[in-house]
Amino acid sequence: MASTAIVTGASRGLGLALARALAARDWRLVIDARDLSAAPAGLPDRVTALAGDVADASHRRALVEAAGGRIDLLVNNASVLGPSPLPPLADYPLDALEEVHRVNTVAPLALVQLALPLMPAGARIVNVTSDAAVEAYEGWGGYGSSKAALEQLTRVLAAEQPELRVYAIDPGDMRTRMHQDAFPGEDISDRPAPEESVPGLLALIEGDLPSGRYAARELAAAAAG
Repeated sequence: MASTAIVTGASRGLGLALARALAARDWRLVIDARDLSAAPAGLPDRVTALAGDVADASHRRALVEAAGGRIDLLVNNASVLGPSPLPPLADYPLDALEEVHRVNTVAPLALVQLALPLMPAGARIVNVTSDAAVEAYEGWGGYGSSKAALEQLTRVLAAEQPELRVYAIDPGDMRTRMHQDAFPGEDISDRPAPEESVPGLLALIEGDLPSGRYAARELAAAAAG
């Protein structure tokens, strides 16, 4: 029987690249994105794709229901950047800050809460984070604080659920739409493609590493070895 995974934010970027890799390994996939007006390229018809916002409770329930009675992997990849250009905290709109935390921090935990009863021992939770969670970059206070909170939730969840593998993974800089929005008008063509971070995620999904925080590029380099 194929393993089942939920991957959020999988219409493009890292989520889509990971979904393609998992589909090639015969995983049964449930994916989502806010806009699925066009089917994500490179995914087989057996992938279940649901359009919706992870901050919406009914959408989260639909994702878990679509997975059926067992969830072997949950990847919380969907996130929002916040206002662009990135504002300093002194000027950060508080309603926008609440939205960033609602999508990037609260929604992943809410989805975990729904998925946990269906996750067998050894199942994996992968929360996609950022170096902005640990580094003080000007303008990144909103997004970075949401990812810092997600990382703490990840650590506590790992302590509370020792039968699972619970990971925070930093994919590194990538050539994505979100990264472009963070640097409007700048050329980001020198950033690596999201596909270059996928081997690091697969090392967590398929390996035996303990729960914790990891950098995808470091894991990929170690695997290439």
